[in-house]
Amino acid sequence: MWKTIKRIIFIILMLNVIFIVWGRFLNPPITITQIGGILKYGKLQRDYISYEEMGNNVKKAVIASEDQKFFSHDGFDYTAIEKAMKHNEKGKRIRGGSTISQQTAKNIFLWQGRSWFRKGLEAVYTFIIEKVWSKDIILERYLNSIEMGQGVFGVEAASEYYFGKSSKSLTASEAAWIAAVLPNPKKYDPKNPSAYLRKKHNWIMRQMRNVRLK
Repeated sequence: MWKTIKRIIFIILMLNVIFIVWGRFLNPPITITQIGGILKYGKLQRDYISYEEMGNNVKKAVIASEDQKFFSHDGFDYTAIEKAMKHNEKGKRIRGGSTISQQTAKNIFLWQGRSWFRKGLEAVYTFIIEKVWSKDIILERYLNSIEMGQGVFGVEAASEYYFGKSSKSLTASEAAWIAAVLPNPKKYDPKNPSAYLRKKHNWIMRQMRNVRLK
């Protein structure tokens, strides 16, 4: 019995290693979150593109919105995590402190949720992809897999869905509108923005001036 358990654990570990190494070269065929989108909305609008094809505006907008220290941290923004923990102890509205690297690990390898078990796995995957993948690869995987609307995944599909153009052709303002829906793309819609979304869009536009791509 123990030999069988060890064999199963070994197989699972090896499959994870293969998946992580394979992910350095290719986007995932599908993710758990994307499967959830198919089941809930009956569609999967997605178009994987390369890092170069994305254009700079959408990269800057998402980094400005989600993780301005992306190119300088090791996968974890400890200051943001500490601030989020203090905020969550006081307020009713939960605030996250996840980096783009952490969100990539969650979106590619795991599922949505706030359990400590999932967060623990997320930390392990984040540490590994920061060592095995480059920052450009992490950002490419993130921008291709992130949920951007109801059944819409990745910045290319979002660009076509919201503005009828490729992500490389987005203006800075259009890119900021796409980034503004994060981290709740099912609730917010750039086509019909709320006062909060307009405010966030303006903030992202200002922050984009400080983002430098490597």
